[in-house]
Amino acid sequence: QMYLLESGPGLVKPSQTLSLTCTVSGGSITDSHYAWNWIRLVPGKGLEWMGFITSDDNTQYRPSLKSRIFISKNTTKNQFSLQLTTVTPEDTAVYYCQATGGLEYWGQGTQVTVSS
Repeated sequence: QMYLLESGPGLVKPSQTLSLTCTVSGGSITDSHYAWNWIRLVPGKGLEWMGFITSDDNTQYRPSLKSRIFISKNTTKNQFSLQLTTVTPEDTAVYYCQATGGLEYWGQGTQVTVSS
């Protein structure tokens, strides 16, 4: 059983960078069977896939976010991270990290509000 836990600030000011970290336990981010995703639940829009990183550092991003998003991983800490630059109130959402392979594992989600 794999567990994922998101962490990071719950409030970010407009134009700043949103940074979240997902800590993985019960599994390894070097496992090539999984892609390590960030997904958000946007009010009124539903779930939105943002991007992923693989064990060999390949990344794919949602085209609409490509100019603002960066996903990285830290194998020493067994973590992967999300950075989203130049945020606006439209980036307010519950952010989830997820591992997808043969099975799916989700973090509990963390609310991020963009407001001055």
